[in-house]
Amino acid sequence: MEKHEFKITINGPREKVWKVLWDDASYRKWTSVFAPGSCAKTDWKKGSEIQFLDEKNDGMISRVEENIPNEFMSIEHLGYVKNGVEDRESEEVKKWAGAHENYTLKSANGQTVLVVDMDIVDEYKDYFTNTWPKALEKVKELSEEH
Repeated sequence: MEKHEFKITINGPREKVWKVLWDDASYRKWTSVFAPGSCAKTDWKKGSEIQFLDEKNDGMISRVEENIPNEFMSIEHLGYVKNGVEDRESEEVKKWAGAHENYTLKSANGQTVLVVDMDIVDEYKDYFTNTWPKALEKVKELSEEH
């Protein structure tokens, strides 16, 4: 597993970018780049579990490891959901369980720098290195709307 970093500068305050990242309606818009019908079932509170699901109700089980509003969110991935059934124990899950996905927002000259760093297993490296920049462009677009 390797850590990869994706970064974008957004014209707007951290509070607006944070809202775009985690409010349900905008979350669904920017994450649809990864999978149609993407949603997150959670309250985003530290320690809470998250089900990241697509339109078929398949996806991942994760946990909010840290949530510092408008600054930092750390998510730990724990397993899969397939056909509504959770898997936290299979060999496939064990390859990447414990991987982290971190979101850091920093203010710079009236703009927000959003950095996403993520642990990625080799088999998904190409997918994420191609898809994350598109997702961040969508976050930027939504954050810069007036």
